[in-house]
Amino acid sequence: MKQKTFFETDYLTAPVPLEARHSLLSVTLVRVGMITALSQFMLGATLGYSMTFAQAMLATFLGSVILQFISLGLGIAGVREGLSTSLLARWCGFGRMGSVLFGMAIVISSLGWFGVQNAVFAKSLEYALGGRLGFVGCATLSGAVLTVLVAFGFRALSWTAKCAVPLFFLVIVWIFVTLLQKYHMIDIMTSSLSAGAPMTLSAAVTAVTGGFISAAIITPDISRYCQNQQHVFYMTLTTIIVGEIIVCGLAAVTAHALGTADVVTIMIQTSGWIGLLCVILAAIKVNDVILYSASLALANILEGAIGKKCSRIWLTMISGVIGTMLSIMGILDKFTDFLIMLGVVFPPIAGVMLVDYYILRTSRSVLEAARQTQALPSRASVPLIGWHAIAACVVGALVGITVERGIPSLNSLLVASLCYWLTHKICKK
Repeated sequence: MKQKTFFETDYLTAPVPLEARHSLLSVTLVRVGMITALSQFMLGATLGYSMTFAQAMLATFLGSVILQFISLGLGIAGVREGLSTSLLARWCGFGRMGSVLFGMAIVISSLGWFGVQNAVFAKSLEYALGGRLGFVGCATLSGAVLTVLVAFGFRALSWTAKCAVPLFFLVIVWIFVTLLQKYHMIDIMTSSLSAGAPMTLSAAVTAVTGGFISAAIITPDISRYCQNQQHVFYMTLTTIIVGEIIVCGLAAVTAHALGTADVVTIMIQTSGWIGLLCVILAAIKVNDVILYSASLALANILEGAIGKKCSRIWLTMISGVIGTMLSIMGILDKFTDFLIMLGVVFPPIAGVMLVDYYILRTSRSVLEAARQTQALPSRASVPLIGWHAIAACVVGALVGITVERGIPSLNSLLVASLCYWLTHKICKK
């Protein structure tokens, strides 16, 4: 019997059994497709437009180190337990109702990203149709099509997954070759001037972190399909190198050369209709994963709050409608602000989960026992709400928002981790 894809399985509120795990290549392609997307190209273009190339690459490297640390730590927890991030959070400090709040944060982030990606898709569609439908009409149409495709698991999604990533790389290589023919790349890379309004290094690192922090936190959603911890390491490292360093670097050079951060304009100017097709396929692929994670989080919210399970199709449809509305409301115009907000609010969540799972180990015995039976731990084994975890996240986020010294995303991560560890030790005494 043919093995099902990630999005055709129903392990919404259950661990993934060993026999349902996938190959390293399979999970890596999904993960690379998740990050090697329009969002990363947009991020790189934003950095390249607002900073020198050297500054943009330094910010990308520093942000990537933070992201790899979070991705690997949570990814290993995911492959060990076979649980989604939203479920794992219950036994990593947040408790049953705390994981509901965590799930809400994941849903908000996922829907925001859906809105951004769908808006880019809509701009491409508007250009292709000569503006006849207008942006609102195109955003509504593209959002509806993407939602239906994901909700009903059309085989076309498998086709786009296989085509989107290779085509994306081909277009990026084509763009780079075109730039080599028209510009002196050494001059662009060594230029001391930015094309647009300047961005500080700390803000840029936070934007890089925010650009993939939600995906880093939901690494268990993908890594739970890995066969072992080594696969998680190779999957996350490959993703960071390809999606962050290479894609952001090429996007930064391109934006600096063309003097624009608009990804649709860049694609059309450099590669025409092929670039436009690349934008569309990439949007379909990444929103496939986004809606999947949103449905997982929503399922956890419903199961944790009221003990009810809901159809994946309905959860996906609800997510798609809300995400489409965000596109229409203009979330793309607030892209940088959205990234910085994510880069400050989400690292504390990761910090608390990592400290609880690897250092405090408050529920490791429960998880290990459940692992032997390949079943979800009982509801009685998890506290109702982890106030220490929630308080630590709030303090960490506030520090990240208010403290101007250092890197906000790193500040929020470290402060939340330390606060959670200290409060747990103090209360235990």
